[in-house]
Amino acid sequence: MKYMLIMRTTDAALEAMKEADFEQIINAMGEYNEALAKAGVLLAGEGLAGADEGFVVDFDSEKPIVTDGPYGETHELFNGFWIIQTASKEEAIEWASRCPLGPGNKLEVRRVTDMSDFEDFADNEHIQKEAAWRAEHDQV
Repeated sequence: MKYMLIMRTTDAALEAMKEADFEQIINAMGEYNEALAKAGVLLAGEGLAGADEGFVVDFDSEKPIVTDGPYGETHELFNGFWIIQTASKEEAIEWASRCPLGPGNKLEVRRVTDMSDFEDFADNEHIQKEAAWRAEHDQV
């Protein structure tokens, strides 16, 4: 099963980061990423630039509205992510629990859907095209 670990923070945690040793943070995250990779569970992971560089596309109107960042409250944003592949939800919980995040930070963990979630729609043209694309790119 694939899971996405979504890193979230608070204003207090961001404030505390100003006083933290950034090299120490990089080293702790590097060791965590290395452990994920050595265990063979890490599929992807990236940090994200600040919300001030981002934008939101809102589909509430007939024509989508684009709003430049920063947007939303800090706790609504996410700062980075990992995608891991584990044998069980319990294993995903174990890996998420080992992440070296401090107080004021959270990991939201969500299962990534796969083709088995769409078995009732197996005859759908677009489901078939996606299955073929995934097979071609070894993303089953």
